Amino acid sequence: MSESNATNGLKPGRREFLKAGGAVTAALLAPAGALAATEKTMPGLPMNPRTPDAMPTRNLGKTGYKVGIFSLGGQASIEKPNNFDVAVPIIERALDLGVNYIDTSSIYGGPERWSEQYVGHVMAKRRNETFLATKTRERTRDDSMRMIEKSLQLLQTDHVDLWQLHDIGTMHDIDAVFAKGGAMEALLEMKEQKVVRCLGLTGHYRPEALMEGIHRYPFDTILMAMSAADPHHYSFNDGLLPLAVEKQMGIIGMKIPGRGRILSTWTPPPVESQKHSWEGMTIQTTSPGTLKMREAMYYALSKPVSTVIIGCDTVAQLEENVQYAREFTPLNEKQQEELVARAEPCAKPSLFFRFYDRP
Repeated sequence: MSESNATNGLKPGRREFLKAGGAVTAALLAPAGALAATEKTMPGLPMNPRTPDAMPTRNLGKTGYKVGIFSLGGQASIEKPNNFDVAVPIIERALDLGVNYIDTSSIYGGPERWSEQYVGHVMAKRRNETFLATKTRERTRDDSMRMIEKSLQLLQTDHVDLWQLHDIGTMHDIDAVFAKGGAMEALLEMKEQKVVRCLGLTGHYRPEALMEGIHRYPFDTILMAMSAADPHHYSFNDGLLPLAVEKQMGIIGMKIPGRGRILSTWTPPPVESQKHSWEGMTIQTTSPGTLKMREAMYYALSKPVSTVIIGCDTVAQLEENVQYAREFTPLNEKQQEELVARAEPCAKPSLFFRFYDRP
C-alpha cells in the first residue's frame, strides 16, 4: 500500500495527528549539535486552572509544581491499538476535570507507541494544561536519544516536563544507564538543551537498584509501585520511600490496583489465558482481590507521595477516581495496617511484577 493510500484509509483523528507531527519531526531529526546551537528557553510550568477546585494538590518535590493528587496513567485504554475513539476522550475529560499530570512512555502500546499517539493528539491543542511525563526503556545514550526524538514527535510538543529512566529493576540496569555511553548521558544532554525540564527514574521490581540510582544522581522524581500489598513482598516502604522523602523528590505512586488484582471487583480471566500475558507470567490466580478502589487509592495517598497515576478504561472510571481524590482524607496508621492485612491474600497476584526473572 502506498503512503498516500495508507493515510487516506485512516480515521480523521489519525490523519490530523500525522499532519501536525510533520513539522516537529523535521526539527527533531536534526543532528544533536543543531539542537544545542539553537537558542531555546524552557516554557513556564504548565497550569490547569481547574485543578485547585478539583482536588487537593501537593508539591511535586522540588520542581516548583503543584500537582493534583490523582493523575492519569498512560496504560489501560490509553495503550490499546487503534483506540482513538476511547482513549482521546478519556484524556480530554481528565484535563476538563482538573487533572494536571499525565504519564506515558515510549513502550506503552507496543512499537506503534499508541499511548504517546493518543496523548499527543490532545497535547497538540492543550499542552500548557498538564505536566507531561514520558520515559525511555533504552539503556544507551544513542537509543535513548532516538526515543526522545520520537516521543516529542508523537506527543506533538517541543519539550516534556519529565523524562524518566523506565523500569529500573536491578543493579545491571543501574550500571548500564550510568556507564559511558549510557542513557544518563542522553537525559543530561536533553535537560541541558532544555528539551526536558526534569529527570526521574521509575521502578516496580525491587527497591535496591532504585535506591542506588538515587544515590548516584539527584533525580527530581521517582515513580514507584505503591499499594497496600507492598509490605508483604520486597517492600518499597521500608527503605526506598524514606530515602526519596529525605532527598525531597517528587514521589509518584503507581500500580495502585495492581492491574486490578487487588480489587474485589476484579474478575480473574481463565488461568490459561493469564499464562500468556505479562501479568500472568509468574503469578496466576482464580480469586479476586480484597479491596475497593477507594481503599486502594487512599492507602497510597496516605503515604508521603505527591500524586498517584492510574490508567483508566472508561470516562466513568476516570470520573470516579477524580471524585475519590476530591473527597480524600488521610487514613491513620491503624486504618493503613488494616488494609495491609486485608491485602495479604491477594498480595502476590497484585505484586506480580516483583516475581518474574530478571538479569
